Amino acid sequence: MLNFRTVNITAVVVFIGLLIVSAIHGISIWWFLALGLLWLIITSMGSAFIGWNYHITSINFCSKTSKNQIAITFDDGPNPEFTPKVLELLKAYNAKATFFCIGKHIAEHSELFKRILEEGHTVGNHTFSHRSSFGFLPTSKVVSELTQTNAVAKKNSGLRLNLYRPAFGVTNPNIAKALKILELQSVGWNKRSLDTTSLSETEVLKRITSNLKKGDIILLHDTSEKSVRVLEQLLLFLRQKNLESVTVDSLCNIKAYA
Repeated sequence: MLNFRTVNITAVVVFIGLLIVSAIHGISIWWFLALGLLWLIITSMGSAFIGWNYHITSINFCSKTSKNQIAITFDDGPNPEFTPKVLELLKAYNAKATFFCIGKHIAEHSELFKRILEEGHTVGNHTFSHRSSFGFLPTSKVVSELTQTNAVAKKNSGLRLNLYRPAFGVTNPNIAKALKILELQSVGWNKRSLDTTSLSETEVLKRITSNLKKGDIILLHDTSEKSVRVLEQLLLFLRQKNLESVTVDSLCNIKAYA
């Protein structure tokens, strides 16, 4: 799989090769522009698709699990309107999940955050503000965002969060440095529901359940009625297929808290 380091090394080697060829024979500048464009395309895609593990190594799938288990994960909560509905459904189906929470939402809805933990689910860090410009922040700002979230989570639970879900699934060198500084483990997914898009409930459910297998990590959001309805259908599907939803740390045998 391509990663940032190998692509950069390859690009530099090819660039030097082009310089040598250009000095000896002379070549069009378009060769250099094409190399730059190719580098930009690969790096942009690697930054956008967490499954590439381009900048950081995320846990996107747990192949070593021997049990018929998957992990349902939720981003962007706690949400006072929809998270309680999600929790009720999980309880009704005896399912566990992982909630990647936004720090400011933890602060605003601390009792709901505590309820998530009390009901046996796992929580993780999903930045403090989830700002749209997060992918363009310098390392210091990324560290600040993640530190704030861990601080408010510890204040309300006594736990130091060890798991991080990248905002928008975006990664880059600055985020990679921040995770190394804070010793956080990135958790991605291999089943992206797209439940926050205009796709219908049927289409979202089909994206999740198509070829669903043990070890899969599903991305949902506890932020809409559509997602709640999809969750209910998903839990029924899992019951029919004898698949169990567990927390991502249980599925992948990793530490959720430091």
